[in-house]
Amino acid sequence: MLVREGSHLYSEEHHAFRDAIRRFIAREFSPRIEEFEEAGAVSMDFWRKAGEAGFLCPTMPEAYGGPGLDFTFNAILNEEFTYAMMADSITLQSDITMPYVMHYASEELKARWLPGMLAGEVVGAIAMTEPGAGSDLQGVRTTARRDGDDFVINGSKTYITNGQNAGIILTVCKTEPELGAKGTSLILVEADRAGFARGRNLDKVGQWMSDTSELFFNDVRVPASNVIGEVNRGFIYLVSDLPQERLSISITAQAAAQRAFDEALAFTRDRTAFGKKVIEFQNTRFTLADIKAKLQVGWAHLDWAIARHVKGELTADEAAASKYWHTEMQWLACDAALQLHGGAGYMNEYPIARIWRDARVRRIYGGTSEIMKELIGRSL
Repeated sequence: MLVREGSHLYSEEHHAFRDAIRRFIAREFSPRIEEFEEAGAVSMDFWRKAGEAGFLCPTMPEAYGGPGLDFTFNAILNEEFTYAMMADSITLQSDITMPYVMHYASEELKARWLPGMLAGEVVGAIAMTEPGAGSDLQGVRTTARRDGDDFVINGSKTYITNGQNAGIILTVCKTEPELGAKGTSLILVEADRAGFARGRNLDKVGQWMSDTSELFFNDVRVPASNVIGEVNRGFIYLVSDLPQERLSISITAQAAAQRAFDEALAFTRDRTAFGKKVIEFQNTRFTLADIKAKLQVGWAHLDWAIARHVKGELTADEAAASKYWHTEMQWLACDAALQLHGGAGYMNEYPIARIWRDARVRRIYGGTSEIMKELIGRSL
């Protein structure tokens, strides 16, 4: 069990919320891990159950049916879902896609889509990455051409989380390509629009239960009212919301690292080699001690970062530093934890195998570690 009772962030209300999500996970998620991984997606009935139980979009305002809580409740969902070994799909809805609609969309779009996102009836995806444009959003080639009262969208996206389940896709387009980043817009595309098509559910190294897809836009016509916010301000919106996205990834990385440590500790206490418990070897204790020290520092840092974010004070370079440190630490912790399992660690029947393979991508998405260092360096 994840131990977070010592955090200064959380009140009795938070602890009650955490207890409720743990019961929900034990009842509705943990028994279905293999099912979701084999299907390559978290089922829509689970999305609806999560919505019905109140575990989607905690920060959604009461005006749209939400509880109007702050990001500390998102953090608890991230911690508990990730510690339970869920891939990053549910958290995307609460932390990334819904906030774009809530912060920037028209009242018409908010009223139409936010209640469904809260209930788990509507899954959102954000389509940024393209075959030729990953961390470099300025390299986006998908276009949206104005035609009367509509925009006509052409292009393709790849590696899009929730791509198979998504009912709405927040699509990053060039509305005025000649302006570069300043000509970028964010446009909501409904999945039933003519010309929109999903490609295959991509075969990934890890995060098997997260549906990650190719998406294609062939003369997809949407009304101009589907633009999120103002035309040509999409890049500004994306940059403005990146600190929360990167903080969210930091939390999932930290929780996964903690689960990896806990699995290794339990395994080495139980397993015998050369006539004694594996944990009795100095190398084992030193390896675990190193991970434990990093985890202690990581949780303290996250408490600081989450508190700053709730107050609106977390800067872009601080969020980049957080994402860089926590995902790199996670990878070191997960790899060391797998090594302590010996050959068993390479067997998929052991949880550490899933934790290890799911960890690798967090150093890539949301901005690679190399890009994070570049952003931190620019702030010097």
